[in-house]
Amino acid sequence: MDGVAAKRAVTTDRTATPRPVRDHSTAIVWVLCSASFMAMLDVFVVNVAFTKIGESYQGSSLADVSWVLNGYAIVYAALLIPAGRFSDRFGRKAGFLVGLGIFTLASLASAVAPSLWALVAFRVLQAVGAAALTPAGLGLLLTVLPPARVPGAVKIWATTSSFAAAFGPVVGGALVEASWRWVFLINLPVGLVAGVEAMRLVPNLHQRIPARVPDLLGAALLIVAIGALSLGLVQSSEWSWASAATFGALAVAVLGVVLFVARMMRHPNPVVSPALFRVPTFVWANATVLAFCTAFGAWFLSITMWLENVAGFNSIETGLAIVPGPIMVPIFAVVSQRLIKRMPVGVVVALGNLLFAGGVVLVLTTASTPVQYATEVLPGWVISGIGIGLALPSMIASAAVDLSPDQSATGSAVVNTARQLGYVLGVAVLVAILGSLDAAADRMLTAFQHGWLFIAIVAAGSAATAFGITPRTRRS
Repeated sequence: MDGVAAKRAVTTDRTATPRPVRDHSTAIVWVLCSASFMAMLDVFVVNVAFTKIGESYQGSSLADVSWVLNGYAIVYAALLIPAGRFSDRFGRKAGFLVGLGIFTLASLASAVAPSLWALVAFRVLQAVGAAALTPAGLGLLLTVLPPARVPGAVKIWATTSSFAAAFGPVVGGALVEASWRWVFLINLPVGLVAGVEAMRLVPNLHQRIPARVPDLLGAALLIVAIGALSLGLVQSSEWSWASAATFGALAVAVLGVVLFVARMMRHPNPVVSPALFRVPTFVWANATVLAFCTAFGAWFLSITMWLENVAGFNSIETGLAIVPGPIMVPIFAVVSQRLIKRMPVGVVVALGNLLFAGGVVLVLTTASTPVQYATEVLPGWVISGIGIGLALPSMIASAAVDLSPDQSATGSAVVNTARQLGYVLGVAVLVAILGSLDAAADRMLTAFQHGWLFIAIVAAGSAATAFGITPRTRRS
């Protein structure tokens, strides 16, 4: 009997010994970032494919084709915060997988769209998926990784958009030569692999508190407000800023915000908790992100239009010419992380934004026609890329540092909404400043110089707000 008892004891001891657990942190980072990269890549690639899409649907006006871009931008911006809130309440992994699945299936549908308005509808569905996976993915990075890995992981996540900006035009230019439909088909393998690996590697953390349904009426008000604001901005160049349609859209946006804020302050389970806006770093980071992305959205588009419409570059040449600026971003994101160990993050972000503004000013003061890319565009473009690398990852990472874990996806969604609205506002203002692209060369130069002056001023403004984003919780 003693031998049997001893044998049982040995067996019990063996079963009680835990197996070593493998650290999947690095794989999780790349899986989550690959989905974010895919969503951002699609934005830049579709910009390159825009002309070919219009040509394939005969009889469609430029205004009609623009909804391939505008429909995505409006719905994406409008749904980010409600999607983030629902991910916080009902599970970030589920939100990420559902969003990734919708985005991937909508990409396939977009590739085979039989008509322009079918393509627009599938692009809207893509935006629904992207709005779900973006805050859920960033929320997962903030909660499932060891604390020491979080700052670096968030910076990798933030720089994926810069990689998309660098490679999107090149990839798009090459794919469009075959067919614009390949622009959407390339999402299928990425989406499938990311989905399978996410199911396998990402832990499913359960909420510490019972899930309650967030304020549905508040979510609807927020969607209407942001959607109306985005609509007014993206259509302002066609409707004109003084038109009744633009004024009406912006008025609906203001009314929606007022009603949403009133609802947010009174509802027991609001879509966005008022507590978020009592966190100083979060507020200043959002102000900085909004200003920065307004400048960035206008800057990227202005250089693309300058090269294609004034310098006469084709799609592939433009894509290759754009690469040097965005390729600086991941390099100087690493430099930024080292600088933050020696000085406050707000100072580093302000320095980056000032370099960004300086690069824009350099192009502004040296530009001429005919265009000399190597001496007039490239130096300022590279300097702005250095500044963006110093600023962008750190401002995104700092926004959520002082938030509680149960607010991470919602907070991330607010930051990304500010980011998306900045892109929309920057593009809308730039298009309004440039006007027609059929003007004489000297008028084109003057119009672009006015646009670059606007960009430099806004970038300098984002440097001023950056000083407020140094977190209370210092992370190296």
